[in-house]
Amino acid sequence: MFKTEDVLAMKKFVSIVVPALNEELTIGEFIQWCQQGLGDAGVDGEIIIVDSSTDKTTQIAESMGARVIKVPQKGLGQAYIDALPYIRGEYIIMGDCDLTYDFRHIKLFIAELDRGTEFIMGTRMKGYIEKGAMPNIHRYFGTPLTTFILNLIYGSKYSDIHCGMRAITLSALKRMNLESPEWEYASEMVLKAKKIKLRTAEIPIRFYKDRKGRVSHHKRIGWFSPWYAGWINLKVMFLYSPSFFLMGPGKISMVLGLLLFFALVKGQILFLSIHGMLLGITLTIMGYAALQMGMLSEVIYDFNPEESFKYKKPFSYNKGVITGLFLTIVGLVFLINFFYTAIKSGFLLKEISRVALAGFLLIIFGFQTFTFTLVFNMVVNKNEALLRKKKDTHDV
Repeated sequence: MFKTEDVLAMKKFVSIVVPALNEELTIGEFIQWCQQGLGDAGVDGEIIIVDSSTDKTTQIAESMGARVIKVPQKGLGQAYIDALPYIRGEYIIMGDCDLTYDFRHIKLFIAELDRGTEFIMGTRMKGYIEKGAMPNIHRYFGTPLTTFILNLIYGSKYSDIHCGMRAITLSALKRMNLESPEWEYASEMVLKAKKIKLRTAEIPIRFYKDRKGRVSHHKRIGWFSPWYAGWINLKVMFLYSPSFFLMGPGKISMVLGLLLFFALVKGQILFLSIHGMLLGITLTIMGYAALQMGMLSEVIYDFNPEESFKYKKPFSYNKGVITGLFLTIVGLVFLINFFYTAIKSGFLLKEISRVALAGFLLIIFGFQTFTFTLVFNMVVNKNEALLRKKKDTHDV
């Protein structure tokens, strides 16, 4: 058994990192909450205010012992990106300084981090929401809908992806390599936690309404602000996993297209004939293109090199180029009789043969395979070079 003093000695240094934009009304009490939270948790820490204010927020924060990093107003996500080089804590607690999130209870987050969790989301949906704190359209429509979409795409199980109060280890935040400058950083963090396989958890929190006299940032910007925030959060969900929309539909389209095509090679089935084969070719080409784009998207956002490099073997330069050329040559052989007949008839063909259609399909397959192999290997080689450079820098 550990003694109390041993447990306290094991606690990590904590950095509370919070953006601020004209919060002179709340910043003083917020820092008091943070100091109380650190004290109750029995940890040493720092309070970092990433400030873009034009009011007295900076002066008040500094007078109460917080570190202030002055940055231009570029967005919530950018504030955390700018703060990263200045963070000294092994644990980071994030949130807002408007007194809507209760930083007096951060010991729950710190205790969970001590258990080995790397990323923790606060959840208002499973906690307490003060009356008037969250508009009904956010509580019952926007947040549940976008949370459901992200969970569906990434296979996660969050209940509130837009909760601003969260905790993360410094090493995990560096691995995330945040890129989103605005509201969408919230979704980027959640989906990347899943992508890079961080150990995650949710903690119910208390969410309060704005203090009298304070106007929320959404209201400051205008009625469209929540809709814009929702839109750009959806954008980042889609951009980081286009394979969700490509791999599954691509496989279905390609299988259906091939089945339809080969079923009609020997003759007509019901009312389907040449036109049915053309539909089969179209579905097959669409499916193959979708699969290739899905593979490429997984490699471009290379969160897990071992998983994305599984495509490297079948699409190595030698295999891909040779296969592409082979398919093209076979397709041209299939078309010899078509070209001969076309020339002999003065290009006045009444219909195209099924063998000729097979030839066209093989040529398209060959060209797609050849060109995809070139682009795919270009991206993989670049990723491998970056990984080697990163490893060499780390070793130094």
